[in-house]
Amino acid sequence: MTTLSDVRAVVEDLWPADRAEGWDAVGLVAGDPSQRIERILLAVDPVLETAAEARELNADMLLVHHPLLLRGVTSVAADRPKGRIVTDLIGSGIALLAAHTNADIVERGTSAELALAIGLTETRPIVANGADESIGLGRIGTLPEPTTLGALAAKLAQSLPSTATGVRGAGDYTETVQRIAVCGGAGDSLLEHEAVLEADAYVTADLRHHPASEARDRHSMGAGPALIDLSHWASEWLWLNAAREQLAERLPGVEITVSDLRTDPWDFALPQ
Repeated sequence: MTTLSDVRAVVEDLWPADRAEGWDAVGLVAGDPSQRIERILLAVDPVLETAAEARELNADMLLVHHPLLLRGVTSVAADRPKGRIVTDLIGSGIALLAAHTNADIVERGTSAELALAIGLTETRPIVANGADESIGLGRIGTLPEPTTLGALAAKLAQSLPSTATGVRGAGDYTETVQRIAVCGGAGDSLLEHEAVLEADAYVTADLRHHPASEARDRHSMGAGPALIDLSHWASEWLWLNAAREQLAERLPGVEITVSDLRTDPWDFALPQ
């Protein structure tokens, strides 16, 4: 019998909590360590839809990337979204566990899987995590052959699940790119990092107006990369398949399912 405690130990081995950022809130959110685990649902977001999906699948655990209780709350009453999720999961006997920044930096983390999807070679972290230079935030690498910014954006559009906002670019659609920096999730904090500035293109998500505008001007002056902006959810969704493979290897007999629900918050966009 596999218990929640067993799963927790495997998760800690794959994505050690002490590697998470200091502001993060990773680990077990709800669940009895002694409870039996036969089915796990993997999702990026702990939202009402994925909690409902976990119940429909008769899952024993919802393992997510984004923490539900990242910022302090004073109530988990069921008439509030976070409280409804917690209430429904606990009421159904479903454990909730999050692996966030501790799963971003590892060798098969969010950025590493994004780099793999576009075929980058000789990758390394943009920001190494301590003494181990094989793990860290973001990835930078080289495409086997030069391509255009537009073709790179198209490859990402084909490789990632679709969203209302799609894939956006800043730079000449036909310009040649080969040295690529990537950061799954919100990555505008790295826009001025030396490694990113040396890249031909930077692929990330959640780029805000002012940082992106300044980076676009830098690029037009020949001093920084072109930009490709993705959906935050889509940029991290690829990690779920890597997590499933790793968990399945360590937890034989446990059924592990990846949620294909689109939990990007935007439902539609209109061309103008």
